[in-house]
Order: sequence, then C-alpha cells, then structure tokens
Amino acid sequence: MRIAFIIFGIILTLWGIHRMKTDDAFFGKSQTGKNIFNLILMGEASGLGQFLGGVLCIVIGIISFIIK
Repeated sequence: MRIAFIIFGIILTLWGIHRMKTDDAFFGKSQTGKNIFNLILMGEASGLGQFLGGVLCIVIGIISFIIK
C-alpha cells in the first residue's frame, strides 16, 4: 500500500508538471502567474495543485516507511 501511494504521488507530480506547462488562464502574463491564478480558482484540479498534491503523497509515503 505504501509503494502504491508513492507511485500515485509520482504520477500526480508528473501530470501536474505537464498541466503547468500546457494550461492557459484568464489572467496572468507569465506561465507562473497563470498557474497561481488556476490554483486559486480551481484548487487541486490545477497543474500546480496536482504537483503539490503529488509531492505531498510522496512525502507521506516515505514518512510511512520511516514510522512503520
């Protein structure tokens, strides 16, 4: 189960990176500004939200191995 959680985190992180590069937004001149606006507007459904959620899954998976 722990390995599956880490693998899910990796997939979510990679998908978030892809979404951050390709998504467009209503406001923002730079891609960073567009990603922050999407995070505020859509939350976890944005590329930045998926990236942060994936990183969090990986960290929790590694901590679960340490605490065991």
